[in-house]
Amino acid sequence: MQLPTPPEDAARLPRHLAIVMDGNGRWAERRHRPRSFGHREGQKALRATVEFCLRRGIGSLTLFAFSSENWKRPAGEVGALMQLFLKALDNEVEELHGHGVRIEFIGDLAAFSPELRERMEKAMQRTAGNRALNANVAVNYGGAWDIARAARLAAQAAQQGQIDAGSIDEHSLAPYFCLAAQPPVDLFLRTGGEQRISNFLLWQIAYAELVFIDTLWPDVDAGVLQGALDEFARRERRFGMTSAQVAASA
Repeated sequence: MQLPTPPEDAARLPRHLAIVMDGNGRWAERRHRPRSFGHREGQKALRATVEFCLRRGIGSLTLFAFSSENWKRPAGEVGALMQLFLKALDNEVEELHGHGVRIEFIGDLAAFSPELRERMEKAMQRTAGNRALNANVAVNYGGAWDIARAARLAAQAAQQGQIDAGSIDEHSLAPYFCLAAQPPVDLFLRTGGEQRISNFLLWQIAYAELVFIDTLWPDVDAGVLQGALDEFARRERRFGMTSAQVAASA
């Protein structure tokens, strides 16, 4: 992994990039290989993406690694994914730590094996003080789960007298979501040609720019990612205002 260099135009960069890494299985099937082979090859794209974010100065990267719905996949594929997670935690954490990457796993981690949860916790503890890049890995995660969890935590806070239940609004609810301490998602990218959100970060992408590309995840490299950033830079982000208002506030 190359050392990061300062971004060329930070004003046009997303502060927070979220990616649905889609297409591993289809990539493998087109090569007449098992779907698990595609997941292994997808790790190369993952490393390239982390390096790209470090070089471009993107502060937060959130990756949809395993959704709460992915448990429905064939048992063999799920098992292979679990082994990949373990291997990645063994092999990648120290290098990421050396480059100042802070790792955070978001989702309902209770569903994973004690061994995997222990490795996740150790990775988060090891990198907790890093600031170069927040690398958030969504595992057994769903956006609807995140909203329900935030509502439950807010209700508990109200019962304990910490907040007023009658005054709960989007601002007072926001701190109870996963990634509450990080900027909202600016750019949502999905690879693989599908044009769906797939229950990913439903709250956090309220005003994100959505970019869908046909490239399958294992084929993603710096050029593909730069193309997504170029598309993001061309967009006018109005946040409910008119173009004239945006121009006047610039």
